[in-house]
Amino acid sequence: MTSVKEFRVERPASADELGRGAFVFTDDYSVFDWGKMPDEIPGKGTSLCTMGAFNFEALEREGVTTHYEGVTTDATDGPVSLDVALDAGTAPREMAIELAQVPELPFEGDDADDPSGYDYDAYHAVAGGHSLVPLEIVFRNRVPVGSSLRTRTDPADHGLAFEEWPDEAVDLADPVVEFSTKYEKQDRYLSRAAADRIAGRADVDALESVAREVNRIVTERAEEAGLVHEDGKIECLYHDGEIRVADAVGTFDENRFSCEGQQVSKEVIRQYHKRTQSEWVEAVSAAKREADRRGVADWKSLCDREPEPLDEDVITAARDLYCAGTNAYVGRDAADAPSLAAAVDAVRAL
Repeated sequence: MTSVKEFRVERPASADELGRGAFVFTDDYSVFDWGKMPDEIPGKGTSLCTMGAFNFEALEREGVTTHYEGVTTDATDGPVSLDVALDAGTAPREMAIELAQVPELPFEGDDADDPSGYDYDAYHAVAGGHSLVPLEIVFRNRVPVGSSLRTRTDPADHGLAFEEWPDEAVDLADPVVEFSTKYEKQDRYLSRAAADRIAGRADVDALESVAREVNRIVTERAEEAGLVHEDGKIECLYHDGEIRVADAVGTFDENRFSCEGQQVSKEVIRQYHKRTQSEWVEAVSAAKREADRRGVADWKSLCDREPEPLDEDVITAARDLYCAGTNAYVGRDAADAPSLAAAVDAVRAL
């Protein structure tokens, strides 16, 4: 797990009922599954919390059940709606949520029933019918440069008339929905049959249906804000036979957005590292391959390089992009930032 959100438990979840807690969105960032990187991006935490809360409230209005209960700030008394928090003059950093059980996922190596070496039967034996589904449900509207879909599939697999992937983004006529692992040290994409087994009691058809609805809502809002929603993911909890959208939704870390052909998401930083720290990026890939070869989970211990800090101008450009993008998406000034157009021009020049 490489999340850069902090997690506070106020009432633990049990086998019978959901708990209560909060996400605290930090200014840390992670790329290539590394975990916390050497730098912070000021304003990133409040931007992601604001955008996530906006989307959760939009989902609830459309009848999509979630674990969201509101946002909290020093200026508010308990969880409130995003508009109440922003009207009080403070962009939120904390999100109140319901909590599901997250059992340990044992790594048994060759002794596990799953070819990955992880024991999902043990996970579900503890989880019962009340837990976080150990999957990420990924949806793709477009295949930009850098998308993993380019390395795993051919254009013809999606009805596209290209012999090979072009050097520019490609739109898909119908969104592609995929399933990947959530709690393994190295994420991997799954066949539908494998996803169905890993999902436990949650039905993969229902998970896909929820993902498509989330994708529709986020895509429509992005269009209104002058953004293109390229791809994203959701995570879900399963409680009393009901699927609820969990984690965070439709932010610049969970999803890829673009504006006038320029990425407006964490992908900017990913691609910057590929250009400027290519030896570290390759060392990460080599460590993951070696971990697969050895059948071990902890690939990071096999990596012989560390990432270098970013230059200050890159941090400033990233900060402005997160804040300006969030302002455009939620339709109000949640943070002091330049216009989206100016922020996009700045990162285009990196």
